[in-house]
Amino acid sequence: MSYADGVFIENCKDILGNGFPDTELNVRPKWEDGSPAHTVKKFGLVNRYELSNEFPILTLRQTYYKNAIDEILWIWQKKSNNIKDLNSKIWNQWADSNGSIGKAYGYQLGVKHTYPEGEFDQVDRLLYELKNNPASRRMVTNIYVHSDLQYMNLYPCAYSLTLNVTGDKLNGILNQRSQDMLVANNWNVCQYSVLLMMFARVSSLQAGELIHVIADAHIYDRHIPIVKELISSPRHEAPSFRINEGVKSFYDFSVNDFEISNYEFNKLNVKIPVAV
Repeated sequence: MSYADGVFIENCKDILGNGFPDTELNVRPKWEDGSPAHTVKKFGLVNRYELSNEFPILTLRQTYYKNAIDEILWIWQKKSNNIKDLNSKIWNQWADSNGSIGKAYGYQLGVKHTYPEGEFDQVDRLLYELKNNPASRRMVTNIYVHSDLQYMNLYPCAYSLTLNVTGDKLNGILNQRSQDMLVANNWNVCQYSVLLMMFARVSSLQAGELIHVIADAHIYDRHIPIVKELISSPRHEAPSFRINEGVKSFYDFSVNDFEISNYEFNKLNVKIPVAV
């Protein structure tokens, strides 16, 4: 059965069984009708995914991986903060009239910084280190920039990626301050698994382990019945995943260079409300 399903089920059971409800607190998120969106949460979840074993996508319900990959390319490859460069509408509610989400996400990755070796943005700095100094313990990105938070339409949730080469394997740690488990958990896991594979592919390395650290892992109150039904539904085998091995440059990847086959999943016959 899918390993990612098992991780998700255990996380959700832990949150529902042992989590802290914030029903007595004044919370920022709201439902579409204006009601406060309360959660039950756990602090400090750590999940590990060995990418050489299987691609960690849920089969409990469908993860729209092409849209997920398109978003990660929008952030990390295009380094864009404008929804006009994105093919889905998932960021529309946070964009201004010009399509900008402010100095957030891709904007921060594209800002150039000066190093002894030259001037790089955060993505190109990782690519430089992987090529020239793979033993480095300084392959860290950070887009939670306090001086620019006031100019961001949404503070970054997944804010830091750390890469580390061990032998011929490239491993990564994704740090996330906040995680809507039902809506975004597997979406982010799939995205950063693909991103790690991209960095590995263009650096002549094998993708190894992705470690996902979540500070505030929560389930929204209106999601609880959906989650309970989901985690009791059937699980399927993990699908096959293929990356185009002919791509040599990080900036040449497109959504079509990633293929998932034999993807079986359960149909979720309910629309998931999203708190904003």
